[in-house]
Amino acid sequence: MPYQAGILKENALKGKVILVTGGGTGLGKSMAGYFCQLGAKIIISSRKEDVLQTTAREFEEVYGAEVLALPCDVRDYGALEEMFEKGISHFAKVDAVVNNAAANFISPTERLSANAFHTILDIVLKGTANMTLVAGKHWIKEGQKGNFLNIVTTYAFTGSGYVVPSAAAKAGVLAMTRSLAVEWAKYGIRSNAIAPGPFPTEGAWSRLLPERFAEKFDPARRVPLGRVGEHQELANLAAFLLAEETGFINGEVITIDGGEWLKGAGQFNAFDQVPNELWDKLSAQRKGK
Repeated sequence: MPYQAGILKENALKGKVILVTGGGTGLGKSMAGYFCQLGAKIIISSRKEDVLQTTAREFEEVYGAEVLALPCDVRDYGALEEMFEKGISHFAKVDAVVNNAAANFISPTERLSANAFHTILDIVLKGTANMTLVAGKHWIKEGQKGNFLNIVTTYAFTGSGYVVPSAAAKAGVLAMTRSLAVEWAKYGIRSNAIAPGPFPTEGAWSRLLPERFAEKFDPARRVPLGRVGEHQELANLAAFLLAEETGFINGEVITIDGGEWLKGAGQFNAFDQVPNELWDKLSAQRKGK
């Protein structure tokens, strides 16, 4: 299928060093893998060293890429500083940071403990802020251009029940993206965001909901295109935003969800469930027949 193929020219990211948080699994791994294909050198970071090392070996074998796996918890600012310094020491520079590390619960908010609520805020919002400060301060000090790509979500701008901590945290990340796009542009630092819709990762949906509910709430049913996203589609967009050729895009959030959030926002969009026979009857009534 065409949407499962890469779209950028060969070596489009050659010479770039890109750091991806949450880069050992899921969407982070898919994006990092495509960056490798395009000639970039990669730093992947998450809390699980064994997972990172497995992914790094895979990228080295499959793509012949230079990959540095550095375990780190984004909630720990000091640990992030140390991790970033190791990346600089190894590759001499970091050109771009993809803030992808995240966590989520699907739960009625009143059932969440304060600790559970704060855990999501700490990983998603404070973790992104920590990584942004570490990299941004380094780039400004060294007079180096930089590029932030933050992974948010469509409910960052609509809000959503049952994922309130995540919605609040992602909305903060989106506000930070747009704010720094203006404030740090004078340093040659760009900030953009991607708001993905449903891009299922292996086991993620089943972990969030029991099997019978996962089937009932199949995300493809909410998407006008009738399917969920392919990881390559997101990786294509991420690579596009990190390329030099798109250097005039700054402060933008690009939605990639097959029209899902727009369908939910339209008051009468659920009328796509109305059968043709009923439309005929409604038309006849309207015409007074």
